[in-house]
Amino acid sequence: MSNLGTFSIIFDLDGTLVDSEPNYYEAGRLTLAEHGVPEYTWAEHERYIGISTLDTIIDWRRRYDLRAPVAELLAAKNRRYLELARARTRAYPEMRTFVELLATEGVPMAVASGSSPEAIAAVLAGTGLDAHLRTLVSADEVAHGKPAPDVFLEAARRLGARPADCVVVEDAAPGAAAAHAAGMRCIALPYVPDQADGPEFATAELLVRGGQAEFTARAAHDWLTRTARTA
Repeated sequence: MSNLGTFSIIFDLDGTLVDSEPNYYEAGRLTLAEHGVPEYTWAEHERYIGISTLDTIIDWRRRYDLRAPVAELLAAKNRRYLELARARTRAYPEMRTFVELLATEGVPMAVASGSSPEAIAAVLAGTGLDAHLRTLVSADEVAHGKPAPDVFLEAARRLGARPADCVVVEDAAPGAAAAHAAGMRCIALPYVPDQADGPEFATAELLVRGGQAEFTARAAHDWLTRTARTA
């Protein structure tokens, strides 16, 4: 048995495994510009980090008084994002190392994301992470996106794991809240380090306050090993 015992690891995708937020921002900026919102800033985008694309679109319609149907806006943003994602998405090096380390130990792993199934598959294939991450759950496949626990609970179900035996790796406050609601441990590495003091991140068992800049595969693995011994 692995040093991690019965643990299964569930990864968020965007901002956690891969640096995809710039692509989401650009896809959103172009989509909103087409619908009469010409100055969509990165600061405005940050409020949607960790929120599903569908929930983002729903909020956009209210916030920017958009007339286009949700389905039309969703299709446009997803189309632009997929074009960008296929051309230029990189995996964070330490995250790639972490996934490979867990894979050598036979630890069950899944990806649970607010992105569409097509986007998840495209990004994992483009980065080569699909060699190790084959259990994929999109918020499109469950009733409620993060901060509801649905996507993580579905990932646990597909892995055949108890929620109490799952550890979520997340970069966003809604994801940390979803992990807590699912009854799962959480390794949190805030995409926006200034948000590390938020109440959602306070529920994480391991908080890497500096985000990706401070995350290391070895430190995360050592923490998991210690946790497994006392679980």
